[in-house]
Amino acid sequence: MSEWITSDTGIQSCDPNPNSGATAEASTKSIFKNRPFRGGPAKGGGVREEPAKAAEQEDRTRPQVLSGSGFCKWFNVRMGFGFISMTNSEGSPVEPPLDVFVHQSKLVMEGFRSLKEGEQVEFTYKKSSKGLESLRVTGPGGGPCVGSERRPKGKVPLQKRKPKGDRCYNCGGLDHHAKECGLPPQPKKCHYCQSITHMMAQCPHKPLAPSALGPQDPHYHRKLEQIFAFALISLSTSLTNQSVNKIPMRTKKKKSK
Repeated sequence: MSEWITSDTGIQSCDPNPNSGATAEASTKSIFKNRPFRGGPAKGGGVREEPAKAAEQEDRTRPQVLSGSGFCKWFNVRMGFGFISMTNSEGSPVEPPLDVFVHQSKLVMEGFRSLKEGEQVEFTYKKSSKGLESLRVTGPGGGPCVGSERRPKGKVPLQKRKPKGDRCYNCGGLDHHAKECGLPPQPKKCHYCQSITHMMAQCPHKPLAPSALGPQDPHYHRKLEQIFAFALISLSTSLTNQSVNKIPMRTKKKKSK
């Protein structure tokens, strides 16, 4: 007659031999002896670490926060970063000074955040793969940083630009544009001196920029000759017109027959 055998693990088995109950129970225990149980050995045969050991290992991998002091080596106000020369770390002098990276977001101050070259600062920093990086930067005694007087140069606002005047390029009037001019198309003339004998590029009355003409220019003398030539032509033309206008018009008298 067979018997149902119940082991300690709660598994039932049918044994045709009633006397083999002890043997079956021993074999069942041997099967489950080395099986991992909940809260026991982890997968792969490893043993789970205790919370205290895990916290200790995490503290070791976390970067250590140190304190130091020094002065600003340089700071780019436009890019918003620079370097601090650390002369003291954890109360001990640092010789030679070490460079510590600083970003404007780490500065304790109001308004536009920046540092002035040579400004004394106190800071906390950490060691990273890129070097030393500041975490919080203040003035001496924990006060706010002074900052630099410089500001990034941007584009000139539109309201500050010089407004363009309304000018007619046909007659030179200031109260209308060329498309509204009532005069017929006028001859081209110099926009600087209003002369029709030359254009603005060849105007002898226009002051030359220092960089446009100078003894170091290989074409210096040639340009001077051209300017003087245009000036003489303009002067002779104006004198000729004046002399012609002064000559009285003579009319021939008809001979009487």
